[in-house]
Amino acid sequence: QVQLVESGGGLVQAGGSLRLSCAASGRTFSRSGMGWFRQTPGKVREFVAAISSGGGSRSYAPSVKGRFTISRDNAKNTVQLQMNSLKPEDTAVYYCAASRDALGRGATDDYDYWGQGTQVTVSS
Repeated sequence: QVQLVESGGGLVQAGGSLRLSCAASGRTFSRSGMGWFRQTPGKVREFVAAISSGGGSRSYAPSVKGRFTISRDNAKNTVQLQMNSLKPEDTAVYYCAASRDALGRGATDDYDYWGQGTQVTVSS
């Protein structure tokens, strides 16, 4: 079992920044790739960013590349998502997820544990 708890969501104006954090427990965190996804009502959950177990490989959705940065601290069992230059279309519930293996990939099926989500709202 893996428990994932997100924090850091909130309301911010367009152009602002937020930093999401995800605290993990239960499985050897350093062996798992980690990802961030987001979802809005009526839409499928979409990939935002992913990072491999050691942090050496990172990937981003085209819509956030250059604005968001994913990072992890294996000593603290946490993964972060720094979000800059936020846009109203970034408004969503953001979920942290733990991968089935050491890679960080973009499909929801690659992840077997999910957090409860944290709301991010960007006002125009």
